[in-house]
Amino acid sequence: MSIAMEKHPHPNRITVDEYHRMAEVGLLAPDARVELIEGVIVEMPPVGFRHSLAVGRLLKRLMYAVGDQATLWCQASIRLSTYSEPQPDIALLAPLEDLYAERHPTAEETLLAVEVSDTSLRYDLNTKAALYAEHGIQELWVVDVVALRMHVFRHPSDGRYREAFTPESSDRVDIKALPGIAIDLSQILR
Repeated sequence: MSIAMEKHPHPNRITVDEYHRMAEVGLLAPDARVELIEGVIVEMPPVGFRHSLAVGRLLKRLMYAVGDQATLWCQASIRLSTYSEPQPDIALLAPLEDLYAERHPTAEETLLAVEVSDTSLRYDLNTKAALYAEHGIQELWVVDVVALRMHVFRHPSDGRYREAFTPESSDRVDIKALPGIAIDLSQILR
């Protein structure tokens, strides 16, 4: 007597390499606001004025504060795994001589990821934070441009951050990977 195995439909996750090939052959528009999260192409909302303003202010402060101690990576991909390549709004990367000319940076090279949220706060605080923690991104900042506050996440372990706090908008926040360097939130959250 044989027992028939029941098959259930399951989603077909695509890999980062397949995702790149889709872009190369024109299946993804060159200006598409998408990222690959756990094998799924996720469409991101359009960038609004408040979002752009916060990214610009933060970039200016980070550029001045970190100098050559880190590479600034703005709205570009970080390869986390075979199935995930998100695009944080800003990342601080370990400095490399070639400035990542041949490949996307990895989680191990990411000192800080920053997501600026206008309409995507819940997604950034839940889905993106869990993804970054799972892949060992040491520090994540989620800047809420609607409520004018920042959420800081540190010490990833077992797929979540062990430390999470929301500093006051007048505080200075240290960058854990770069001792002695802090960002004045009053210059960002206004």
